[in-house]
Amino acid sequence: MNKSVFFGALAFVGLAAGASAAATLDDVKARGKLNCGVNTGLVGFAAPDANGVWGGFDVALCRAVAAATLGDASAIEFVPLTGKTRFTALASGEIDMLSRNTTWTFSRDVDLKFEFVGVNYYDGQGFMVPKALGVSSAKDLDGATVCIQTGTTTELNLADFFRVNNISYEPVPIETNAEAQQQYLAGACDVYTTDASGLAATRATFEAPGDHVLLPEIISKEPLGPLVRHGDSEWADIVRWSFNAMVSAEELGITSANVEEMASGTNNPEINRILGTEGNLGEMLGLDAEWAKRIILSVGNYGEVFEKNLGEATPIGLARGLNAQWTDGGLLYSPPFR
Repeated sequence: MNKSVFFGALAFVGLAAGASAAATLDDVKARGKLNCGVNTGLVGFAAPDANGVWGGFDVALCRAVAAATLGDASAIEFVPLTGKTRFTALASGEIDMLSRNTTWTFSRDVDLKFEFVGVNYYDGQGFMVPKALGVSSAKDLDGATVCIQTGTTTELNLADFFRVNNISYEPVPIETNAEAQQQYLAGACDVYTTDASGLAATRATFEAPGDHVLLPEIISKEPLGPLVRHGDSEWADIVRWSFNAMVSAEELGITSANVEEMASGTNNPEINRILGTEGNLGEMLGLDAEWAKRIILSVGNYGEVFEKNLGEATPIGLARGLNAQWTDGGLLYSPPFR
């Protein structure tokens, strides 16, 4: 192949990739709403209230992306998905992004052709049992019946844990968290296992939360985060940096209460770049200058979202732990806005 043909082919590939990359953003703008895949119902993460309005930690990220791209944090169609249906919905284009307590793994990233754009919650798999069972360790669960959601990493981790510890169990397959809760409370299984945050969220809805204990073992790494389809780099950038804007805002002290004031200009260049008063970061994303300002105004920074939905003052009562800012000994860290 001569050079002119070779570079012509490269240019064609680049043009084709560019067309693909812009597709989701164009679709969202043309539709006037974001289609966001969420949990079928997990209090604190994603659940509708009595009026049918969706709220929660994962829902906030959907709202952040809608605010950034459409200027309206409520311009969203929430699509409730189970562990089994979530990936098909994303691959088929039924949803534009998945924000549903989903673990970043090698095969999901590479084999299923998805792109995880960050970790919004560092978690690990745990076990919940009735206090009356008298069990103090997961290693004492030999012969237990275990409620477990199918199509999840939880299913695989459970098999590995019991095999390593040379104990047996009987799985009770369930599709949704609501079904797991119902089966567990009815005594159809001795144990419920899922991400520790999910167990805390579920227990908080019980009539007598104190009658149930979370065992001390955390048996896996579960980096949970939002994902999009492969081959759509511009859209992946928008979702990734919408999340990063929330993380950096907390670190830099930008809140929903002071963002308007800070948007008039500060002596911190990074704050100015995030809020669009310096530079052209919005333009690089194919958005306007105030995309990140709208996110913080609409949903708050990462810390505000965490405390409102999952924090120690809520019924779920989760401490920040690994999800604290890196400056406070946690793993939360955004690349620089530069």
